[in-house]
Amino acid sequence: MLDGVRVLDLTQFLSGPFGSQMLADLGAEVIKIEPRGGDSSRAIPPHFVRGDSAYFHAVNRGKKSVQIDLKSPAGRAVFLELVRTADVVFDNFRPGVLERLQLDHAQLERVNPKIITCSVTGFGEHGQYRDRPAYDAIVQAMSGGMSLTGHAGAPPARMGIPIGDLSAGMYAATAIAASLVRLHRTGAGDHIEIAMLDCQLAMLTYQAAYYLFSGAVPGPQGSGHVSIPTYRSFRCADDRYVMVTANTEAMWRSLCAAIGVAELADDPRFVDAGARLRNQVELWVRLEPAFRELPAEEALARLVNAGVPAAPMNTVADALDDANTADREMLLELISAEGAVVMVSGNPIKSTRGGCRGPHDHQFPPRLGGQTAEVLADLLGYEAAHIERLRRQGAVGAFESDTPSKGLAN
Repeated sequence: MLDGVRVLDLTQFLSGPFGSQMLADLGAEVIKIEPRGGDSSRAIPPHFVRGDSAYFHAVNRGKKSVQIDLKSPAGRAVFLELVRTADVVFDNFRPGVLERLQLDHAQLERVNPKIITCSVTGFGEHGQYRDRPAYDAIVQAMSGGMSLTGHAGAPPARMGIPIGDLSAGMYAATAIAASLVRLHRTGAGDHIEIAMLDCQLAMLTYQAAYYLFSGAVPGPQGSGHVSIPTYRSFRCADDRYVMVTANTEAMWRSLCAAIGVAELADDPRFVDAGARLRNQVELWVRLEPAFRELPAEEALARLVNAGVPAAPMNTVADALDDANTADREMLLELISAEGAVVMVSGNPIKSTRGGCRGPHDHQFPPRLGGQTAEVLADLLGYEAAHIERLRRQGAVGAFESDTPSKGLAN
């Protein structure tokens, strides 16, 4: 889908690399521009493959790595030459960093008037919190999202998936793709700014709307739903939990019949969605004992056969071992040129016309600076002697030739 698009990726850690990996999965050429020490996520313990963290491998497949010291005049000059060849420059520096390096959008569009730049920051390029540092847990806490996570009476909990980072990367990738469409249509570049906190506030969706309408402050949601009392988990006879989302009247009736309490469907206290919400505690008192009579597998079988959306409360291991995960090609086995192997989760975007990297097309995440010589030679026409001079000057890092191999589906 993005074949022919070139992205210079200055991002590190998680939010930006997740977004740029989405662009790579969609076919863009993503050139990861790394400082002399490399992306800091390469060193996150405890698991390492080929000297780099499993954390790094999870969000950097399909990219090339070029090591450039942007603080040196010679390194900055190399980067600007690369900008002339690129469509997108993507960063997640704090506000002001690129201005100090003289690499902000105003500077880059002088080199390439059609360039699209995208910056992910914690709190945006203006506003009271502009200069504060931010990580996933910070924006989860500040957005109110953490106050919704966990169970009543327990402390607020960080969502186990780093949604603050991941959502910013997804919004950034979406905005970049939209700007590329406009670039194709009008020839105009753009600067996009994505604030992690803004993304979390946007994702409050109906919780924000409910509060703004009623003034009632929502609290922890547990595994349930503020509006639908039959959207929650139930404990079964074997102490396993089943998640149920009986959202419609037909599903409600099918739920009652499936677990042996058909009489509840016509009980005046539960006769419609409004009545069930008003009397939700009484409803749970009736439903919970019925689930406690059934082992989880039997409860699931009955519900699924009755057309009621239901699922086991899986662990991460359960989810990744599920046969459907393999059917959907959502596990990738990446193999480096020398035979190192790392397993990662796959690309959820599928297309009937293709255009997304398939399970056999993904490249092993790059070594630090592994494609420096290749990119400078191929894109800028630098001869080997010139590249070596830049390396000795410290403008580009020491590098090891790294030809990534393709990954195979598990």
